[in-house]
Amino acid sequence: MSIDLDFDLIIDNLPLLLKGAAVTLEITALSVGIGLLIGMVVGIARLSNFKAIRWLAGIYVDFIRGTPLLVQIFLVYFALPKILGMRIDPFFAAVAACSINSGAYVAEIFRSGIQSIDKGQFEASRALGLNWFQSMKFVIMPQAFKRIIPPLGNEFIAMLKDSSLVSVIGFEELTRTGQMIISRTYAVFEVWMVVAILYLIMTLCISRLVAVLEKRFNTSKR
Repeated sequence: MSIDLDFDLIIDNLPLLLKGAAVTLEITALSVGIGLLIGMVVGIARLSNFKAIRWLAGIYVDFIRGTPLLVQIFLVYFALPKILGMRIDPFFAAVAACSINSGAYVAEIFRSGIQSIDKGQFEASRALGLNWFQSMKFVIMPQAFKRIIPPLGNEFIAMLKDSSLVSVIGFEELTRTGQMIISRTYAVFEVWMVVAILYLIMTLCISRLVAVLEKRFNTSKR
């Protein structure tokens, strides 16, 4: 059985798919960027000496990691407006849900990275007169960051692929754009093939970038 590809259809719709891919990258970059900030704070909170802070941070991480991203998107887009009494923009809902989701995973990455640093490093920095914040900023975090680059890259790739779930709320990223083109052209194979290739290209580029960053930090360490 042979499959005849309609290359004219692919070429005609490629600009729309590329635009969708750009939106996917935008959502992913914003979500992981905000997730980094959330994860850094929550990750440090998970190691706090205050039991209440550790408990609250643990609840957040366990809830987000224990529930599907799709459900979290529904909660933000459909349930939150019921509480606020106002409609939420799909773009805001997409970024908010993905950021909250990413933050929980990044928090565990930061926590494990910080815990991988020998406690003597922290004790030595305090002995030199640095306070807790200065010790974390100048001694612990720079060393931990070098170790968490690979898992952060994996989180970026995972979020890039998981961002396709925001198509369920009608947000026009790459997957939703593909669905809309298929509904108009019925070219199921051609469109999904191009969508898959675009996702593959983006993930390979991110993987390469992470490898370069990892190599650069390892080189600077030597």
